[in-house]
Amino acid sequence: MLKLIEYIFLGILQGITEPIPVSSSGHLLILQCILEKFTKNINIDFEILATITNLGSLIAIIIIYFNDIVNLIKSFFTYIFNKEKKASTQKDFSYALKIIIATIPAGIAGLIATKLGLLDFLEKNVKFVGVMLLLTALFLFLIKDFKGNKDKDDITFFDSIIIGLCQMIAIIPGVSRSGATIVGGMYRNLKRETAFNFSFILYIPISIATSILGIKDIVSLSISNSMWILYLIATIVAGIFTYIFTKWFAKIVKEGKLLYFSIYCIILGIVVLLFI
Repeated sequence: MLKLIEYIFLGILQGITEPIPVSSSGHLLILQCILEKFTKNINIDFEILATITNLGSLIAIIIIYFNDIVNLIKSFFTYIFNKEKKASTQKDFSYALKIIIATIPAGIAGLIATKLGLLDFLEKNVKFVGVMLLLTALFLFLIKDFKGNKDKDDITFFDSIIIGLCQMIAIIPGVSRSGATIVGGMYRNLKRETAFNFSFILYIPISIATSILGIKDIVSLSISNSMWILYLIATIVAGIFTYIFTKWFAKIVKEGKLLYFSIYCIILGIVVLLFI
């Protein structure tokens, strides 16, 4: 029963921290470090847990944006193969293309970082996570009053490249992916809601690729049926909380209240640097 409670808690942690700009990976690393300091025996594989529970978060985001995703995919291929409907699907085709372009930097950086073992190195340094949380807090503070005037159709290819580069930076533990991409979008003068939607649709392709690669490696491991059940429960819980908190965060962004997350990241960053 205690083990079940642990995995439910970890699923809640993933579900809450994935959509909001506080770095879900950073929180898991901080928790892992705390447990290693104060607990002798840790029977939790945080790497496997993060990969599997991320799948729950991914499913939640897909559910939220399901209609948008279907429309974008239809428009993308209709524009390419159906000459008669090109005019009506041009805008959605352009938007989908910008999502693809914005995905590329993080994909390349992720592959390079994995090959060189950079992420493994960074994940062992919790103080670095603290510094990155402070950096996240700074950028959230700098754009807290931005409103922007660009709608979905006003996003340029250069905007998508900048946002993509921001997502690339977010592969670093402690840098929030949603925070980085929303900051990038608002910096490029996108409306708050426009930046939010672009950020979360952009999350989907890179997360699908990460999940496929991660789960492919996990399947080859020898994991007991009881552990699979715990992982499944944690993933379901993560999905539920991601759904709830993504909806909630959308309202926060629309109301321009990112300052609260900046304050949280400052407090957590300082605590990590001084005490963990």
